[in-house]
Amino acid sequence: MSAIHRCALSYDFLLEFTSVEQHHWHDWFEANPKAWDVAFAAPPMGTVGGLVNHIFSVELRYTQRLRDEAVSDWQQLLIHTSLEDVFAFGDNARALLVDFLTTAPEGELDRVLTFKTVTAGEVTASKHKMASNIFLHGIRHWGQIATVLRQNGFPVQWPHDALLSTVEM
Repeated sequence: MSAIHRCALSYDFLLEFTSVEQHHWHDWFEANPKAWDVAFAAPPMGTVGGLVNHIFSVELRYTQRLRDEAVSDWQQLLIHTSLEDVFAFGDNARALLVDFLTTAPEGELDRVLTFKTVTAGEVTASKHKMASNIFLHGIRHWGQIATVLRQNGFPVQWPHDALLSTVEM
């Protein structure tokens, strides 16, 4: 078996790429307000806007764990519903994540935590894995949003691939 060449996908790149995407989405939803209410899955998500709130809620809750803070009650996060409120909430969650990733002491990401999740029960993971999951979770759901919106008559977006973004690695 050959060795795999390792290239670190940096949090700097992921922070910038996903932040740029989120701002594109905000502007796109402002230009296409009916898309916010397109049906998606079952409650509490229920709509595309509900799924966006879910993305930011998970980002906040995992960031709070990374920062060794009390984790917000899931039900209290469902109050965010309007486009502006949800994206302001998301910007706050992102600012906390940026603060953690840029100020965490050496070795902090290697710390292992055990915690309860809403859907998976008790989980044990390193802070590095948890931080990585924040990005992967969001990217996966934004892809679902793009697909559902195309299927519901909103085909005009922008290229979402990292390869086509203006963010440098």
